[in-house]
Amino acid sequence: MQPRNMSMSGVVDLAAVKAAGEAKVKAEQARAESARQGGPAAVPPSSLVIDVDEAGFESDVLQRSAEVPVVIDFWAEWCEPCKQLGPLLERLAHEYNGRFVLAKVDVDANQMLMQQFGIQGIPAVFAVVAGQALPLFQGAAPESQIRQTLDQLIQVGEERFGLTGIVVDQDAAGPDVAAQAPEAPAGPYDAHLEAAAQALDANDFAGAAQAYRNVLSDDPANSEAKLGLAQAELLSRVQKMDPQQVRKDAAENPGDVDAQIAAADLDLVGGHVEDAFGRLVETVRRNFGDDRDRVRVRLLELFEVIGPDDPRVGAARTALARVLF
Repeated sequence: MQPRNMSMSGVVDLAAVKAAGEAKVKAEQARAESARQGGPAAVPPSSLVIDVDEAGFESDVLQRSAEVPVVIDFWAEWCEPCKQLGPLLERLAHEYNGRFVLAKVDVDANQMLMQQFGIQGIPAVFAVVAGQALPLFQGAAPESQIRQTLDQLIQVGEERFGLTGIVVDQDAAGPDVAAQAPEAPAGPYDAHLEAAAQALDANDFAGAAQAYRNVLSDDPANSEAKLGLAQAELLSRVQKMDPQQVRKDAAENPGDVDAQIAAADLDLVGGHVEDAFGRLVETVRRNFGDDRDRVRVRLLELFEVIGPDDPRVGAARTALARVLF
């Protein structure tokens, strides 16, 4: 599964997560025990979306992941993108009807979980499958891409661990359940945004950038298009680089503005967000005139890649203001 944000790569190292082999054995044992008791009991639709805290994480997420993939949505009340992503994930959890369970974690109230998962910005979405944690994506993402990621997650759960989901008792939902989770209407730019996401998946960064520009030409404030354009342009630049040469040039020529800008792009794609920001803030401090302005503009572009709600962006903005003024 390809995460939308480049900093969410690799597998999370959690002390509570068991090795893959042990997890698979536990999953098989749980299914065998359920079969001996007459099969899994049906759960109400309300069980498909749950609020999870640190105290209940072991039972609500790790143990449950032996039966069904658990998708974790790390969010906060102050996070605007979270308010867009959260309802979409909740709707999909009901639509997938027991193929996965959505666990919502308020990071302000569960700082330890946030640290254990190594989360640098929100919204951040992870999954736990048979006790194993893996990152899915960070930030806003088109519904089509989220569906693709969920389909791949479910396939992994089935093929590697035999997780076929949980049985949902639709009769327990009541007659108004459809009204409570209506299908979201298509937005005016959904076709452009989906085309852009598909182009990104195909490494057609120029095509993705143009699709995002098409949205921004009519709606300059569209946050998803601004984020996507910044990502597409960044990936396009990095695609043409020789990483070893770029890092060598930056190390040997600390005063070379172009070398530092290129290295900052690589830092960000590699997930070293604070290094990228720090490098460019320091380069702004060292330079004046047009060179300083070029670095400042690139730094603002990288802020768009990460998103304005990320605390690292706020810290870097403060540092930039100090060296500018």
